Amino acid sequence: MERFFGFDLGDAESAISRLDKEGQTVPEVLTIRDSKSFITAYARLRNHDLLIGENACYNPNAVERKIRFKSKFLTDKESSKDVKSFAAGVLGELYLNGDLIKNEDCCFYIGCPAGWDKTAREEYRQIFEQVGYPPARIISESRAALVSACQSKHLQVGYDILSKPVLVVDIGSSTTDFAYIKHGKEVSLQTAGEVFLGGGIMDEILLEEAVSRSMHAKRIREVFSASDPWRSYCEFTARRLKEKYFSDEDYWQNNTCSETVVINYRIPMRLTMTMNKETADKLLTKGVERLGGKSFQTVFMESLRNVRDHIEGDMPELLFLTGGVSRLPAIRTWCQEVFPDSVVIAGSEPEFSVSRGLAWSGRIDEELRQFNRELQELTESSLVEDVVHRHINELYRAAVDVLVEPILEHAALPCFDRWRSGEIRRLTDIDKEMEAEISRYLHSDEARELLIKPISTWMKPVASEIEHYTVPICVRHNIPYTALSLTSFFNTSDVDIKLDAKSVFAMEEITWMINSIIAIIVGLLCGGSGIALMAEGLPGMIAGAVLSLLVLLIGKESIQGAVLKADIPESIRKMVPKGYFRSRLKKVSSEVKASFYESLETEQNEAIIEQMVSDISVQIEQCLHKMAEVVEIPLG
Repeated sequence: MERFFGFDLGDAESAISRLDKEGQTVPEVLTIRDSKSFITAYARLRNHDLLIGENACYNPNAVERKIRFKSKFLTDKESSKDVKSFAAGVLGELYLNGDLIKNEDCCFYIGCPAGWDKTAREEYRQIFEQVGYPPARIISESRAALVSACQSKHLQVGYDILSKPVLVVDIGSSTTDFAYIKHGKEVSLQTAGEVFLGGGIMDEILLEEAVSRSMHAKRIREVFSASDPWRSYCEFTARRLKEKYFSDEDYWQNNTCSETVVINYRIPMRLTMTMNKETADKLLTKGVERLGGKSFQTVFMESLRNVRDHIEGDMPELLFLTGGVSRLPAIRTWCQEVFPDSVVIAGSEPEFSVSRGLAWSGRIDEELRQFNRELQELTESSLVEDVVHRHINELYRAAVDVLVEPILEHAALPCFDRWRSGEIRRLTDIDKEMEAEISRYLHSDEARELLIKPISTWMKPVASEIEHYTVPICVRHNIPYTALSLTSFFNTSDVDIKLDAKSVFAMEEITWMINSIIAIIVGLLCGGSGIALMAEGLPGMIAGAVLSLLVLLIGKESIQGAVLKADIPESIRKMVPKGYFRSRLKKVSSEVKASFYESLETEQNEAIIEQMVSDISVQIEQCLHKMAEVVEIPLG
């Protein structure tokens, strides 16, 4: 994709931003009908022309006018037709202005309330597809606002906030949308994500105050009753006046803040609206019927507390405000009261933060598609396997170093005890019993636990070498280089993604190493079916009496076979001290390790080696892909 459009279709006003794939740092807010923020309204004229924006509100040739239809999308099927007509009008304006070119390589990111489910979002997306928009994706407006905050140099929030809990409060004209985001995951709130409270309530109060003071009050009310477009247009003017006043309250304390509308409905009438401190207080504190007699402040505070009560776990560290109403200083004060430990921020142009965030999301999405494509190519290549293969012998050595002494203690010594007590009757049986004991121990949880430290240590240089290939991928796509840093994950204690040493080094998958250890230990301890137990400096009783007697009786050549097959009396077995055998184990330990290292060079089973390399590589590659999923936090 070469360009990305962000379409914030609001209930009262809309905005569109555009961002090129390269070059631009901040999305450009496009002008539609001479306004960057244009009224969400459309009208059809007698000649079938379609108007949108402010002109649609009062054009005398209109035979059909529609306003404030998005807020009805989930409850009124007719709203889909209105969204479709308005979207078609916007698309026409974009082509007419040259902001959009036929068949160009672009896509649209279109916002929706966080409370909309997948079904509603897909129905919404299909509307734009039917109208003829380029490929479109629907994402949460709250998520888009958070992306805008992360990308904004003015706020300097950055990617680090993505690891912290965040509450996004999007105050629109009809609804206030809440989105709780923790570790990049949007957590469902039992409030359904949105509350039917918006800045439009204050606009209605301001308009009613102006009408009440007008000498044409009765006639103006009659016009409003007969013409929704004129009423909405006056509410829109009230909204602009309200925002102008709250943007600099100190200035307007000593200056007049007012707007006059000429209502051309049969007989022209002038309606003047004025904002001052008294009126401003009424907008926030006056109870209205639509809110059950409650004020904007009361309902907003109740909603904040309700959200706070339904947040499971950590309270938000950042509370991000968006929407035109967020300019009100009182909003920040209320948020700080309910969330005293949160940092409350808003962008410099909150009315455009969603459309810009949507456009940014498009470019981020494209970057991440390329990022994931390159990561996929890396993991599908033999690169990880090659790195693991180069280090595999180091892993075997580390495993042998940590396992030999425990094997001798927990397998060889118990086997000797069993022969000494008579449970194993003949020395010829020791080989098989020793193999079984060693294999049993190597498959135990204790042996697995012993492997964790050497494997983790072994993984660090492997991870470091793999990072020579993953870090450039991150840098190319403007992603923090630590995103694919296995080393960083090893050094971080509170991350969810970790390589499990026990599963990386699964016992069932290292048959060759186990068999090698068994063969070497049995050979060294038993000297060929157990004879070593009766040799090399046995105590005088055995060496001087038993062996000499046997030599006299059956001859030197026959002694080995006869002794191995003999059922030696238990009393004689016990003459072989256990302490002697322990000293023998200490001596044989270094011999086992040396023999194993030698066998690494001469007797490796390549099939087993390749399987081992493959299994470890798969674990590493799966870890890299899980880490990449975290990078996708901003997409929504």
